[in-house]
Amino acid sequence: MQDELGFEYLPTSIRPIRLMRFYAALRREPLVMTGATEKPFDTNVFLKSVGKGRSLVRHKAKESFFSQGGPADSVFYLQSGRAKLTVISKKGKEATVTLLAIGDFFGEESMAGTEARRFSTATAITVCVATRIESDEMLRVLHEEHAFSDFFMQFILMRGIRTQADLVDQLFNSSERRLARILLIMAEYGGPGSPETLIPLVTQETLAEMIGATRSRISFFMNRFRALGYIEYNGYNGRIRVHTSLLNVVLRDELPEENASRPKLLDPPPSKARAAKRSTLL
Repeated sequence: MQDELGFEYLPTSIRPIRLMRFYAALRREPLVMTGATEKPFDTNVFLKSVGKGRSLVRHKAKESFFSQGGPADSVFYLQSGRAKLTVISKKGKEATVTLLAIGDFFGEESMAGTEARRFSTATAITVCVATRIESDEMLRVLHEEHAFSDFFMQFILMRGIRTQADLVDQLFNSSERRLARILLIMAEYGGPGSPETLIPLVTQETLAEMIGATRSRISFFMNRFRALGYIEYNGYNGRIRVHTSLLNVVLRDELPEENASRPKLLDPPPSKARAAKRSTLL
């Protein structure tokens, strides 16, 4: 049996689609079927919007996203601001593992299992906005969306390379060169776009934790960098402006000879008796 348009009677859920095709053909217009086809996955929209299993969190400076030893149930994507990951030993000594910048994921240990625990503490250095993604939602998108999987895998690989570079830096370079490298990383030299020469506020204690030195040693190096024109800053808590000339410290090891990280030991002048004895031997 057919209706007045020549179509057979169809189930209610299908018949409107047949009618849409008929009227589109009459008007010779392209058919647009709302909801019939899915939009391509947009990684940027997913990471910066609220949705199923996703929420936006905002933290002031010194506020924590999560704490070491706490339950790991979500991954974070930093949209704005700067943060850091720190660990505390059983004896209470704190060390900064890495600094986090815009575009970084952190807390990915939450995907390791249902009883995963946080390996570190994530703390905001400046005002931060981040996307919190529940572990189940993160795993689902990684399995279903190849574009997002490629994006996340590239980040993990780059973080691995960065971790190896940090290890090499710690093993072979002096404290002074390690400090120069950290300042350049914070200023995003070598990254996409122009470097941010005015780096976020960071204390000398944090810098000392990152390179494995004392705060007094950091103060000594910072004052010397400023005297050499590598950086500018005003006071203990002032923001630091990093100049391109600091690259010479890391890339070419061009610290002045008299500014070696350790003082040179010089032989004391010989006494008169020692000089007289030496002259008799010649």
